[in-house]
Amino acid sequence: MTDIKRIENKLKNKDNLVRDDVLFLLESSDDTFLFENADRIRKEQMGDEVHLRGLFEFSNICKRNCNYCGLRHDNKQQHRYRIKPDDVVEQALIIASYNIKTVVMQSGEDGFFTTDLLADIVRRIKKNADVAVTLSVGEKTKDEYRTLFDAGADRYLLRHETASESLYEKLHPDSLFKERIRCIEDLFDIGFQVGMGCMVGVPYQTVGDMVEDIMLLQKYQPDMIGIGPYISGSEVPFKDFQSGMIETTLKMIALARIVCPQAHIPATTAVGTIDEFGREKALRVGANVVMPNFTPQEYKIHYNIYPNKRCIDEQASKCNNCIRGMILRQGRTVGKGYGHSLKHDREKGR
Repeated sequence: MTDIKRIENKLKNKDNLVRDDVLFLLESSDDTFLFENADRIRKEQMGDEVHLRGLFEFSNICKRNCNYCGLRHDNKQQHRYRIKPDDVVEQALIIASYNIKTVVMQSGEDGFFTTDLLADIVRRIKKNADVAVTLSVGEKTKDEYRTLFDAGADRYLLRHETASESLYEKLHPDSLFKERIRCIEDLFDIGFQVGMGCMVGVPYQTVGDMVEDIMLLQKYQPDMIGIGPYISGSEVPFKDFQSGMIETTLKMIALARIVCPQAHIPATTAVGTIDEFGREKALRVGANVVMPNFTPQEYKIHYNIYPNKRCIDEQASKCNNCIRGMILRQGRTVGKGYGHSLKHDREKGR
């Protein structure tokens, strides 16, 4: 039996893939089988709706020193900002006014925003706007995560970055892979809708490492999966390495859709940064989420995780309209609901 036939039978029977299957699909020179099946599974499981998540980057101050990230603590060239808590709430309400049902609050690991302060912000948002709240604020204790969940946060994004412990510690010299996995497991246990994900083409990454990323996603079945290319910056220790490739990134998105058929998968800004039509391409290989950036213009230009970020100079209203038009041009529809995980009976919100 050929590799393609074996994998085709597995997909038909909804069986899990094994490492050799994933490796074959990653190394294949013909992406047609992979991409067509990923898009078919997306359509069958998630429909044609593309959900909008209104992203708001409220602080670029971070205690971490990740070797690939422009927000790293030791980057003295980075202009730092921190938006006042009242303004964070106000910006979330502005996002809701665009009829977007999810607010994504993202920041560096900024100690000013304590768990209690974040919980108060979440409560105020949930009280005044009919939205789901997603947090992406890094590693915390289980008790801290529970406080945020009890305050009304629906989802939490914490990408695993890589399933290789040795590679993880090359990327994150001041944090541990086991601690990242502990955080992810705590989030699942508490009841969050959990977002995982990885970078593609990061320095020192092998094809085998990418296979393990897909196997880890298949194991945990996260509610959301963020996959984007590594983009090389000039002010980080990894500045001399090349960025990841769009082709490999699209393969990883398609594989994530196949092994996690009910996950929400964004067409990330990063894929649109390395390829003019990257987000459109991602939507055709399994993605079903797009995240317009609603960070106020005076701050957005300073959230430099990587250089030359797509749409960095666009006002929020223009970005929102552009993305809605892009979705419609793909023959898809803009989701009107909260876009909760299909694994949670929570479509009426919390």
